Amino acid sequence: MDTLPLILLVDDEEDILDFLERILEKKYHIIKARGGAEALQILDKESIRLIVCDVMMPDMDGFELCKIIKSTAQTAHIPVILLTARNTLQSKIEGLELKADAYIEKPFSKEYLMAQMASLIANREMIFDHLSGSPLMHIKDPGHSKADENFLELVNDTIRKHMEDEHFDLEKLAKMLNMTRITLYRKLKKISRFTPNELINMIRLQKAAEMLAQGEYKIYEVASMVGFHSQSNFTRDFHRQFNVTPSEFMHSRQRKGGKGEEEPREC
Repeated sequence: MDTLPLILLVDDEEDILDFLERILEKKYHIIKARGGAEALQILDKESIRLIVCDVMMPDMDGFELCKIIKSTAQTAHIPVILLTARNTLQSKIEGLELKADAYIEKPFSKEYLMAQMASLIANREMIFDHLSGSPLMHIKDPGHSKADENFLELVNDTIRKHMEDEHFDLEKLAKMLNMTRITLYRKLKKISRFTPNELINMIRLQKAAEMLAQGEYKIYEVASMVGFHSQSNFTRDFHRQFNVTPSEFMHSRQRKGGKGEEEPREC
């Protein structure tokens, strides 16, 4: 049961939340939020695998919530399905422009919703397995040109040189690469399927894995050296990325390296 994906349902109507929970609870662990603000609080604490969100909500609608999720490095990788009674073309375009992964009109088929959810989770797992399934695997470009591979290496090197700066983001990366923010965003999405902020966060974590494997630093030292101000955020993101905690990773690397007699240096 513990292997079921954890999903977040967001809607201001209790009846809708209960209905979604009933049709999904056999395949997913479920957390419910009754609005955008509550959803963001949950996302800050839980490793959510997918979000199903209504568009029409007071205070913060689904479009605004999706925009925040997709523009935040720690949550941008989470697939978002928007549910709406709006059936206009403009609404669909708005949802897709905000990087929603699927846009489903009400009333919807529960079979269709579940198929979309399963597909999005499976696709995200395939991407992560390729690009970051192993903590010590570097970003590689799957099947594109040598020029694209060289560009990704440049991005990788640039991020690694400035990762101690916790405020290093898309704007700073674009400036260092002499590109506009929009051009860099589109190029990275095209050749890696990740946004710049997702790549920055991923590369920080990969560097952290390398340092933890060496066993020369404590966990809180590594967190600071790769740009995480909060050790709890670092531990959460590391586990979300690699499905193992920093401490567990250190233990496993020391066992593989034949250093079983040495105790891992905990924070």
